[in-house]
Amino acid sequence: MHSRSAWRKAGAALVGASVAVVLSALPASAEDVNARFDEGSHAKGYSINVGGKNLGTTLFGLKVDDDSLLRAYCVEIAVSVDPSRSLSEKPWDEFPNPESPFHENRDKLNWVLHHSYPALELPDIEGTLAEQGVEFDNGLDEKEAISATQAAVWHYSDGKDLDTEKPLKSDDEGAAKDVVALYEYLTSDANVGIGDEPNQTLGVTPDTIAGKAGERIGPFTVTTTGGITAVNGDLPEGVKLVDADGAELAPEAIENGTEFFVDVPADAAEGSASFELEADAQVDTGRLFVAKKYNKKPAQSLIVAHAEQSKLKTGAGVSWTEGVPETTEPPVETTTEAPPTTSSEVAAPPTTEAPVSPQADSGDLAETGVSIMTPIIIGAVLLGAGVGALLLQRRRNSA
Repeated sequence: MHSRSAWRKAGAALVGASVAVVLSALPASAEDVNARFDEGSHAKGYSINVGGKNLGTTLFGLKVDDDSLLRAYCVEIAVSVDPSRSLSEKPWDEFPNPESPFHENRDKLNWVLHHSYPALELPDIEGTLAEQGVEFDNGLDEKEAISATQAAVWHYSDGKDLDTEKPLKSDDEGAAKDVVALYEYLTSDANVGIGDEPNQTLGVTPDTIAGKAGERIGPFTVTTTGGITAVNGDLPEGVKLVDADGAELAPEAIENGTEFFVDVPADAAEGSASFELEADAQVDTGRLFVAKKYNKKPAQSLIVAHAEQSKLKTGAGVSWTEGVPETTEPPVETTTEAPPTTSSEVAAPPTTEAPVSPQADSGDLAETGVSIMTPIIIGAVLLGAGVGALLLQRRRNSA
């Protein structure tokens, strides 16, 4: 039993290790699209008076793996930026501070991003406010737009208000007027919120699925804001990526929400595989980026205000055990018995030989069985032994 148990444990460890190897070889999922600070792409705004403090404003530049550019605002006013730390794309529910007003105001915050700079061009913002009777001093410039938009973001992400009486550290009255005008518009009743979280840029869920050979293992579900350009797989011979109808998967057929499966032949040995999707996709406005290892050391979280098209990759893995082989049961033999017949229907088999009469004391016949005298002799011996024993017992009693 000990030997069998040891082999079972070793087998389980081997399967677990093979799955771990597959997963470690996969590209990062789209919820883990990585970005790093690109100082040359930052754009500065004014220093503004928010929540009783004077704080600088910046539209941050972030680069993803293919060097495409993201523009993002800060959503943690009390947490410092760490330019040396990379960030990962995360769902809104994974905002790292559970007590932050971000959670209850994220629909309003998302509206700000979609209705201000740089999601909208400066002339478009000016035109929108002109319809409400708002005029800017010599027009709205980038520095003013960044300052007002960051102030509105902090209003919703951190519950801090812009000092509209003295909004800027600078004494530039024209700039101060323009910043206040845009800030008040972004935080007014015109802001009805955008409650739907932006789509994940590119992802496949779940990360891995286990099954049996002979099955379509899945489904895996694709999330993307762009178009799939390639499907790559480190797949053993006969293993294919297929759609729900069993047809081999074509890149152009994959879109947001597509489900697919890994088809493993019934005679495949136990194994595992990984696959990868490539896409041209854009990180949506409103997507959250959180510093890696935030739990160990917090660093400022950012939210995307605009993004360029990116070339991204994502992948997942699959493992399977041997399938149950098909077995062919041996045919069941059936016998057909003749129906019973009555004595009147029985006919004697034909014979050409004369009947043989029984003969006694024939010394010429071969013996084909045990002699009839054998049981008689054995019985007599046993009877004699019994009688002798009885007499011996009586003599002992008389003595």
